[in-house]
Amino acid sequence: MKTIFYALAATTLLAATPLRAAAQDGIQLQEYQFDNPENTPRPVFPVPTARQLKWNETEFYAFFHYGMNTYTDAEWGDGSEANSRFNPTAPPNPKQWLTAAQAAGMKGGIAVVKHHDGFCLWPTKTTDHHVGNSGTKYGATTNIPRDFAKAAEELGMKYGFYVSPWDLNSPYWGKKDAQGNYTDEYAKKVFFEQCAELAEFGKDQFEMWFDGATGGDHKGYYGGANEYRTIDNASTYYDIPNLRDSIHNVCPDIILWGVGGEARWIGNEQGWAGETNWAMGSGEYGNESGWQWQPGESDAKATSKGWFWHSGETILSADALFKMYLETVGRNATLILNIPPDKSGSLPNATVSRMEELGKMLQKRLGTDLAPAATIEVSETRTKGRSVNYDASNLTDGKKDTYWATNDGTTAATITFRWEEAQTVRYVALMEYIRLGQRIKGFTIETSEDGENFTRRCGSIATTTVGYKRILPLNGSTASSYGAGFKAKALRITINDSKACPLLHTVSIF
Repeated sequence: MKTIFYALAATTLLAATPLRAAAQDGIQLQEYQFDNPENTPRPVFPVPTARQLKWNETEFYAFFHYGMNTYTDAEWGDGSEANSRFNPTAPPNPKQWLTAAQAAGMKGGIAVVKHHDGFCLWPTKTTDHHVGNSGTKYGATTNIPRDFAKAAEELGMKYGFYVSPWDLNSPYWGKKDAQGNYTDEYAKKVFFEQCAELAEFGKDQFEMWFDGATGGDHKGYYGGANEYRTIDNASTYYDIPNLRDSIHNVCPDIILWGVGGEARWIGNEQGWAGETNWAMGSGEYGNESGWQWQPGESDAKATSKGWFWHSGETILSADALFKMYLETVGRNATLILNIPPDKSGSLPNATVSRMEELGKMLQKRLGTDLAPAATIEVSETRTKGRSVNYDASNLTDGKKDTYWATNDGTTAATITFRWEEAQTVRYVALMEYIRLGQRIKGFTIETSEDGENFTRRCGSIATTTVGYKRILPLNGSTASSYGAGFKAKALRITINDSKACPLLHTVSIF
């Protein structure tokens, strides 16, 4: 099979070209033919990189804010804290952290190993402000990145580290020379070296988390200067393009979040993304016309107080956390949920119990897929290639590299699932084959109790984008209880609009 493209060019440039149309006003229409034996759909740009795809597949993972602030009851230290303030009451236990996260259905975790106060949770060579100099019983032998990476490997989980670019302890941060220009001492002597040290704790890291803090309204110690400092361009100051390439050479699958430009902050810390959410652009909703693939990550707190542990805090209910899940993972974003360890270096019992409850809730509500037992009817199937097909059966085969598609030029279609006996249905999950770009712009979902007469579901939810994953509550609410669901002998998905022929690799019905 050949795909044909046409391009305009001056006749003088095409005189020796065998395939061309007749000249008109000095312009010829040139025909190019490319072999496409598999009839693969053309991509809709932009498209994700291989590492961005792997990152998206993590979906739901934990954030562990732990460090000097845990012991000073602060959220942002100023860098002047004595090393001895880091004083765990027991050996910190990253394996306990990750075990609880795994019980909740999470696939990995990010450990804070250096916050803005500059205190490092490993014995780094870049500063004296680290655990090895704490002089405390359990603090002096702490090495969070080492133990965290080991625990993740043992549990089969993904892992990464949060390392703050801003450093209120370092005398080099924000330093200027006699001419008033920023020096590169901090980037070279401190930040680059710290990132390189962290990369060596495991080449299979999936994310390195950078906050975008650039100074300003927080006075810092800065080696004794005790002053306000700021920088005007984080990407330039930290030499992010060079840092990104250097880290990728060591950890090929790592995503540099934040100032790294490979994934975006979803725009809030409340655990929700827009119902319409493109993997391009910025904020909660993205931008359909964005030129760069930059999927969203939603960072949210599972506890009632700050990001770090504080006495008297409580843990949110499992229902509240499930709502966050639906409004992030279920809206083409990832969810990084913060569960902070306390002064013992372990998660409180209440947190561990809540994570177990959340995991059971996710399994009960989204664990039994009814779609594979249904027969599937589609309005159109793309012409098969030499060795691949685009059949509807690909939607339920459990494989991420097979997908259903329509032919080029067809941007609307229907997919109908039918069962011999009525099923109770509550949620539908759709996943686009985003390797070739995000396409779907509008769809509807209907159910039929008798298999013939259909009723539209999902209430007033905006059924617009899909992206990596979209989970739709058929009752129209992410906040309401699980509910009785709807009896259905048939469920119909109608794709009303798409940027090009739609591609879906999985449909699940719960």
